[in-house]
Amino acid sequence: MMSRLIPLFLACALGAAFGPALAQTAAPQPGQVAVAGTVPDEATKAAVLARLREIYGADRVVDQIDIGQVATPANWNGYVQKLLTPDLKQISRGQLKIDGTTVSLRGEVANEAQRQKIASDVATSLNPTYTVNNGLRVFSADQGILDSTLANRTVEFESGKATLTPAGRAILDEMLAAMKKLKERKIEIIGHTDNQGLRTTNQGLSQARAEAVKAYLSANGINGELLTASGQGADRPIASNDTAEGRARNRRIEFRIAQ
Repeated sequence: MMSRLIPLFLACALGAAFGPALAQTAAPQPGQVAVAGTVPDEATKAAVLARLREIYGADRVVDQIDIGQVATPANWNGYVQKLLTPDLKQISRGQLKIDGTTVSLRGEVANEAQRQKIASDVATSLNPTYTVNNGLRVFSADQGILDSTLANRTVEFESGKATLTPAGRAILDEMLAAMKKLKERKIEIIGHTDNQGLRTTNQGLSQARAEAVKAYLSANGINGELLTASGQGADRPIASNDTAEGRARNRRIEFRIAQ
């Protein structure tokens, strides 16, 4: 069998956001840290888990790592250990993705200095062949307004369509009131789906649903120039797609303050 490079994911801290390789795994509960992906041997897996348990505590680490026939760059295990530092505890709603020699960070931190320092420390711990993508965001009180208004609810659409249901419009009416308090803040509207069906179809549906939300908000008093719409398809699940409940949670609209 041909060897493959498979990402290792660390979903760190509360409300973790997942990437594609975690689509079939369960989301961590509040306070848990989930690690998933494929590593070449038991020794590598044991080292990763031991380091995470040292940082977060043994009772908080959820092991979703598989052993498989995968290729890794030279000294990869050592670099992974360098990336697993207590600095990760400063990231909430976060994810560390290690895909060969590409390292991606996502999540929220307290301030811009912290955002830059974490990414800089990651980059300096690696050799020049590695690429670091800094997707960290600075948490804002305005984001908290959006999150508390949405309150983990799902903006509903008709099945397989980009047509809002009455329940979906009712939630958007509440979001309208919250957005009007934010004055001229730019907001990203991000559509997500479950993993049922073709990836291209899901991508298109998530984009169409995000555009439908933007159109509704724009038609009801929000400046459309402050809104952007994008679709992520099934690439960022927040729950397992193995259950109906999980798939329902993954079919969602996300509202983010643009940085």
